[in-house]
Amino acid sequence: MYSRQEASLIRKKFWTSFGVYMKPVTSASGETINWLNYKTGIKDVFFRMDFDKDNASIAIELRHPDRQIQQYYYEQLLSLKNLLEQIAGDKWNWQLHQQDENSVSISRVEKSIKNVNIFNENDWPSVISFLKPRLIALDEFWYTAKDVIE
Repeated sequence: MYSRQEASLIRKKFWTSFGVYMKPVTSASGETINWLNYKTGIKDVFFRMDFDKDNASIAIELRHPDRQIQQYYYEQLLSLKNLLEQIAGDKWNWQLHQQDENSVSISRVEKSIKNVNIFNENDWPSVISFLKPRLIALDEFWYTAKDVIE
């Protein structure tokens, strides 16, 4: 078992390593980008990546406090489902009005892998191999579809 401080350092090490790994990759628009803090340009719409002791995931997350507006964004994304899944090369999990860990209503379009552990550095290469192409695909999708969603 790790102390809070040790666990925090391990998480920081992974995300720093991933950020360094992604740094030379340019966005679909050809610009340098901060992949770990991706700016969608739409308030309450985020790209989220997570990696814990059970799984790793990447998602488009809709956090608008107005459920109707959140559903509108979700429906806009849903109308582009084929495009997203074609660019990403796989099927994604679509979730409307789910509760997050703080009981806040969110909607997500997510892809995840199970049985990976951030505390096992041997899992890091497979998680990086999972996240990298999907993050690049989300960027390409967003570059193509953002105007439709707005």
